[in-house]
Amino acid sequence: MLLGKYHYIVIEGPIGVGKSSLAQNMANYFNCATLLERPSENPFLENFYHDIARYALPTQLTFLLQRTDQFKQLIETNLFNKSLIGDFLLEKDQLFAKLTLSNSEYAIYQKIYQHLQPQAPNPDLIIYLQASPETLIERIKRRNHAFEKAITEDYLWKLTNSYTQFFHQYKKAPVLIVNSENLNFTNNTKDFNLLLQQISQMRGVREYFSCSEIH
Repeated sequence: MLLGKYHYIVIEGPIGVGKSSLAQNMANYFNCATLLERPSENPFLENFYHDIARYALPTQLTFLLQRTDQFKQLIETNLFNKSLIGDFLLEKDQLFAKLTLSNSEYAIYQKIYQHLQPQAPNPDLIIYLQASPETLIERIKRRNHAFEKAITEDYLWKLTNSYTQFFHQYKKAPVLIVNSENLNFTNNTKDFNLLLQQISQMRGVREYFSCSEIH
């Protein structure tokens, strides 16, 4: 087990919020497996950020196929019976599809989704990381990934709003909502330990964690 009853934890949130770094950090701390997104393996992603309308569908379908294969492999190898940290939900695919696809493209996407029938177990806990679009832009620029250079603040506003609406209605697993504006879980041990403590003390299905201290 990772932390008591939580053996499959998913870190979620918009691009640039630090979910992959936190997932890897937690996996290293607990010495467990990871289930991570592979954005660098999507050949359409860089073009998507330059021209969303043109490249949304191939980008989304590539991610759908990738995520479907990842979950299928883990289920076949029984890795979900062991401790696991992920940085994405399968339902995230629908969130991005609704945000970026036209009505006709979304209809095609839905048909392919239903044909694939991707399967994924519900997490024992979701850690939903939040940050303002301004903070996300700053973090994205700092990490300097080539395929992210064209991301706009307008896109991040729409994305953060979509995430807020999604988790406002989400009821499949307990959710810890974390304001990460002034928290650094990768390079600050105190912040990381505070998060672990908050997780271990969770009693409800939806709780909040933030810190006003600036590091």
